[in-house]
Amino acid sequence: MPNKKTIRDADVKGKRVLVRVDFNVPIDDQGNIEDDARIRAALPTIEYLLDAQAIIILMSHLGRPKGHDEKYSLKTVAKRLSRYLHKDVIMAPDCVGKEVEDLVKSAKPEDIIMLENLRFYKEEEACDEDFSKKLASLGEVYISDAFGTCHRKHSSVYCVPEILKPACMGFLLEKELSYFEKAMISPQRPVVAFLGGAKVSSKLDVIKNLLKRVDKMFIGGAMAFTFIKAMGYETGKSLVENELIDTARDIIEISKKLGVKFYLPIDFVVAKELSDKTETKTVLWQEIPQDYMGLDIGHASVEMAKELIQTAQTIVWNGPMGAFEYERFKDGTFEIARAIAHSQALSIAGGGDTDHAIIRAGVINAIDFVSTGGGAFLELLEGKELPCIKVLDDK
Repeated sequence: MPNKKTIRDADVKGKRVLVRVDFNVPIDDQGNIEDDARIRAALPTIEYLLDAQAIIILMSHLGRPKGHDEKYSLKTVAKRLSRYLHKDVIMAPDCVGKEVEDLVKSAKPEDIIMLENLRFYKEEEACDEDFSKKLASLGEVYISDAFGTCHRKHSSVYCVPEILKPACMGFLLEKELSYFEKAMISPQRPVVAFLGGAKVSSKLDVIKNLLKRVDKMFIGGAMAFTFIKAMGYETGKSLVENELIDTARDIIEISKKLGVKFYLPIDFVVAKELSDKTETKTVLWQEIPQDYMGLDIGHASVEMAKELIQTAQTIVWNGPMGAFEYERFKDGTFEIARAIAHSQALSIAGGGDTDHAIIRAGVINAIDFVSTGGGAFLELLEGKELPCIKVLDDK
């Protein structure tokens, strides 16, 4: 784990503490929060600051608004947070400007102020110096607790901590990095990786980096078909990235040289179209009919994956095993989720689709750690250093 200062290393008692949280939660068309896991994940840091009688100024983005748009206001989030804390969260009229400055100046210890959506300003994503200085001027201490945005050089996560010191990690950020270290830097072996999703191209760097760190790798989802094609077999109408067939062949060879056991599904649930009304059948991977596509892993593949899970001491999972959004093609992903949840191994999972699958499978509380960051989690799996962690103060 990077040797960075944490919230425990900062003098926050009675101070104005500017906390970058990640409250980018899914909200439906009626304005209801569909999943508040990211809000709950920030509670330990907020409660610690309340105990220290700090003035807490929370800042976050929500969605991708084009300018000020009430649909993307953080008011709904502030209400949900108030409910968890049993305390009013003061909603600021904006994230910068005189009204906000006056609100912060008049705040008392243990007040919690929620700034309005940072992305109402294009300067947030541009890492604009003037905008960053305005945000930084609101606090005396900076705490980063927004792991999900740590791979992006945006004002609130990258520029502000360069200006406002001390700049430290919150408890969630510390937890994310700690679990990643347990799984990837100093793991209990054997380490088994389960990778899924649609495209090899989006996971290429992840696969290459994990091959250096794991003992076994299982590739599911539509990604598997590029590897099957690389082995010289037909895949019907299944998704294949033809331009990556040579790369897939190379990956299989690299795994052999590194002594990593490399697994592909044995069978697939196939259909002529992606729909809940379509007829399906389960076939071996060598027997996919020409006019069918693979849309989930089959029962034999699930059983093989369960055996791998039973042998593991550490499990890393990213990406679904099939088109789990559809009732007909959810079983493979959900079965893997439940098997990992019931395993004795240390398990970490992450990535937007993976999170949703774990929630829908009903095992979100049984997997040791589910990352709150999609892109940031992937970049760690790729072996990259996250820029917004690098800018925080060293111990």
